[in-house]
Amino acid sequence: MASIRREVEVDARAEQVWDAVRDVGAVHERLAPGFVVDTKMEEGARVVTFASGMAARELIVDVDDAARRLVWSVVGSPRLTHHNASLQVFAEGDGRSRIVWTADLLPNEVAGYIQAMIEQGMSVMKRTLER
Repeated sequence: MASIRREVEVDARAEQVWDAVRDVGAVHERLAPGFVVDTKMEEGARVVTFASGMAARELIVDVDDAARRLVWSVVGSPRLTHHNASLQVFAEGDGRSRIVWTADLLPNEVAGYIQAMIEQGMSVMKRTLER
């Protein structure tokens, strides 16, 4: 199983960052506009459409306000047989925060593609949250 973990520091308070992350239906507006172009909510899930045109159905596993941690799982993907991911926000002091994105997936062969998407998404999140 491929496991990908990336971090980014953001010049924004953890509370502000978490507020955007936990708004699971507004990824395309508040967290990663342009990288994600649309988000549709379904019962217990969201359908996220990326700028590439690819869409993913993501079951929302947990929104943990105390730990500032969002967990989701992509289901029904023709490319992935397993996917579980989380975004967690940590306060770093002086109005800064750190976002950690972890994804575990199968098959291993798609890890490079998913890693590139995560890195692109985190870059957009940083720019958006620092405005």
